[in-house]
Amino acid sequence: MSDKSLLSNRRSFLVSSAAVGAATLLATKAHAASEGETIRPFHVNVPEEQLVDLRRRVKATLWPDKETVTDASQGVQLATMQKLAQYWADEHDWRKCEAKINAVPNFITEINGLDIHFIHVRSKHENALPMIVTHGWPGSIIEQMKIIDPLTDPTAHGGTAADAFHLVIPSLPGYGFSGKPTAPGWNPVSIGKAWATLMQRLGYTRYVAQGGDWGNAVSEVMALQQPPGLLGIHTNMAATVPPDVSKALSAGGPPPAGLSPEEKFAWDGLDDFYKNGLGYLNEMGLRPQTLYGIVDSPVGLAGWILDHDIRSYQMIARVFDGQPEGLSRDDVLDNITLYWLTNTAVSSARLYWDTKHNLPAGGFFDVRGVKLPVGVSAFAEEIYQAPKSWSEKAYVKLLYYSKHPKGSHFAAWEQPALFVSDVRATFKSLRQAT
Repeated sequence: MSDKSLLSNRRSFLVSSAAVGAATLLATKAHAASEGETIRPFHVNVPEEQLVDLRRRVKATLWPDKETVTDASQGVQLATMQKLAQYWADEHDWRKCEAKINAVPNFITEINGLDIHFIHVRSKHENALPMIVTHGWPGSIIEQMKIIDPLTDPTAHGGTAADAFHLVIPSLPGYGFSGKPTAPGWNPVSIGKAWATLMQRLGYTRYVAQGGDWGNAVSEVMALQQPPGLLGIHTNMAATVPPDVSKALSAGGPPPAGLSPEEKFAWDGLDDFYKNGLGYLNEMGLRPQTLYGIVDSPVGLAGWILDHDIRSYQMIARVFDGQPEGLSRDDVLDNITLYWLTNTAVSSARLYWDTKHNLPAGGFFDVRGVKLPVGVSAFAEEIYQAPKSWSEKAYVKLLYYSKHPKGSHFAAWEQPALFVSDVRATFKSLRQAT
């Protein structure tokens, strides 16, 4: 099987499988209908000995020789990793991140036998629109922390009361503070259904969904499932690749004739990713249990996480070179530390395996036939910048499209102001129509 077909099986699923108070919960849902639907407050408090052990392990890292090239073509570069390790061991403060998480309401509820962690922040504005926001890999709820205040309290962040959202931000199964599945079956189809259950449990009868990476997969599948109350979705990593382009990419051939400059830019990003960026997803889709090294070594985990896509890696490398970017060194290490402290390196990787092995094949970026209203944010340094022409064909009810000259894979985290503006614009008409 070629690398290209492996990508097609990456987080794959077909339309048929998808079809087959600021600090309080809604009062009516605080007392759930049954014991299995109980919603429990959650507080993060990592034992100090875990942090001491983490720093010890970082300092004890056994380093490989330096790469034999001057670029990142052999992988995450030694100089970057050693700068990261030095900062992690000597300067990063997890307690600051922990305090930020605990400053917003966190909860746990059991859905289909698994504990699901989620942040739930209700706006003070009465007519706020509920929205469920889903992260991806190698992300976490850390990705969404910067958008909480602007979306729930828009009048303090350049918006109006009409821009307000109630936010629900869950941790994917096997990620962060959610439970770890002990059997196969958790993939975008089942997660989409679980998210609909969560929103119903919280008392929301009309809501929207947002996501990038796995979050886009889950949000688009929810749009295909059309649970009661879901009005539309917004994505920052849209699935818009036409069949002829997908076929050419999988075959490793030249691009189809007649691509516009915008479409050729998208092709170039995808072509490079197919040829050079599949290492992590091949291993996680095929043999996730083999990744013992990234459970035992913090620096091994950090290298694995940094090697997601070349543009976000280059941005993070610049961060550790001391250049100002949308992310800081603390941002990057907050996220990696969360993976380490929750021991979710392998449990998160199994989402790739479960999707590859338990759903029909289909490319992650291929058009799925979403019929609900959709908004698209296309960031220039994402794996590929979805062209407007492809987006208009992929989404029959394209509400909003915006492309940005900066911004990589972690849009909400790296470019929160652009992200918030796009989300507000996307759902403006849906608020008026309901």
